[in-house]
Amino acid sequence: MAQQHKKPKQADDASPNDDSNRIKDPKDWTTGAEPMTGAQESYLHTLAGEAGEEVEPKLTKAEASERIDELQEKTGRGQGGSR
Repeated sequence: MAQQHKKPKQADDASPNDDSNRIKDPKDWTTGAEPMTGAQESYLHTLAGEAGEEVEPKLTKAEASERIDELQEKTGRGQGGSR
């Protein structure tokens, strides 16, 4: 009897019900209550400067992410925005 060879499972073989790659709402992040990262803070300052707004101090990761989304929309840097 011939031996069957299974090809290794690849990322594109994921089941349609596998939502591990879906974009989660920042409120649902397990680390969302932690302080924003240095990268988030830096990008917030860049966006806020372009938008003529201030950056709120001591935001959480989730709050910073939501604020980044707002400022990206305002400055045109968001997805689908043209610069």
